[in-house]
Amino acid sequence: MISILRPSPAAPPLPAERIDPEYRRLRRQVFIGIFIGYAAFYLVRKNLALAIPDILKEYPQYTKATLGTAMTALSISYGVSKFIMGSVSDRSNPRWFMPLGLLLASAITFMFGVVPAVYGSLLLVVVLQALNGWVGGMGWPPCGKIMVHWYSTKERGVTVALWNVATNVGGALVAFLASVGVWLFHDWGAKFYFNALVAAGCAVLIAMLMRDTPQSCGLPPIEQYKNDYPPNYSAKHERQFTFREIFIEHVLSNKYLWAISAANAAVYFVRYGVVDWIPTYLQMTKGYSFEKSSFAWTLFELAAIPGTLVCGWMSDKVFKSRRAPATIVYMIFTLGSVLVYALNRHGPMWIDYAALIAIGFFIYGPVMIIALHSLDLVPKKAAGTAAGFTGFFGYVFGSAFAGTGVGWIADHWGWNGVFVAMGLCCLLAIFFSALTLGHSKAVSTSTPTG
Repeated sequence: MISILRPSPAAPPLPAERIDPEYRRLRRQVFIGIFIGYAAFYLVRKNLALAIPDILKEYPQYTKATLGTAMTALSISYGVSKFIMGSVSDRSNPRWFMPLGLLLASAITFMFGVVPAVYGSLLLVVVLQALNGWVGGMGWPPCGKIMVHWYSTKERGVTVALWNVATNVGGALVAFLASVGVWLFHDWGAKFYFNALVAAGCAVLIAMLMRDTPQSCGLPPIEQYKNDYPPNYSAKHERQFTFREIFIEHVLSNKYLWAISAANAAVYFVRYGVVDWIPTYLQMTKGYSFEKSSFAWTLFELAAIPGTLVCGWMSDKVFKSRRAPATIVYMIFTLGSVLVYALNRHGPMWIDYAALIAIGFFIYGPVMIIALHSLDLVPKKAAGTAAGFTGFFGYVFGSAFAGTGVGWIADHWGWNGVFVAMGLCCLLAIFFSALTLGHSKAVSTSTPTG
């Protein structure tokens, strides 16, 4: 098992006439693999949020805050894992690393649907959610590694935006498949086990599609193929970095990476503060049915698809591959959309739907662009760790507080307090992103220096 997780060695170079068609074919293939794979991770990550109303009915000893603790455990574990697994991924073969994580996450989620005894202990719920978060951290880093090895800097904004749509496809499908599962089996546990079975099937598929680096397939580095060399590129960027080089030289000493990581924490609080609590807020505060709140969840996720694509295009074309301006513009509009959602406490359903569409459209742009920004700030052999570092902040200091934090605020200060906290986080994301405006753009037309 350990041997197949190691990076693949370089294969003998292909003949010149085969390089272009093979590169085109494999770029499409690995992109499809990471798209399906990352979408599938979402099918088995946030199922507990969909089931909270059912759990509260059957297990009255729980409160929103106590169940929020389990979501917090998942987020903290996921954030830590994303950072640790990022460094492991940088030194692993993504073709096997990613499917392994997805299979383990599917198995844990399956247990929540078929073993009712799990809910007899809050500690067990928390521990299993934490384990789910840990193996879930094996999803993003290999995707980042694939993209920086198979796509050059100039095309990365649009590429990452297209790939990031997987987040929303998976986020939308988790509610849709949960509804299908409940309809098929007449059991709210199907919100877990039906999704888990689909995700496990996806794990097998992506193992067939994915590859390691271009060099492992007999192809030249992407910089050479596209004649697109980032600043200070040299031959040493193609060798495997040590853990010390990755952490000390390229991640922990990078002040811009710290700034966008802080911005990411604020963005993730808004993102998960909205989406994780859509079913609870709409069902228990406004009397919506599960079907209507699930539809609202789906609208939120689907709206992110065009929003993310526009943000990636804006970053590449309008701002010339500078990432921070796009984040700032999108967070301004996110703030306005959150205010509309908050002020419609007693208004019609269509305004809730419209506000959630707007929030979904705008919030996922910064989610994507900050992750892309982290890839631009380091050599590609440290990309997984850099993405994991920003993800660590997003989940441990953002999404985690959106679990227990939102539940606690809602229990003590009501939903008005929740929306005030979200508004403040929008402003913090704008502030920390602005600190990186002085950073030179990642794209360079220079030739390699070594």
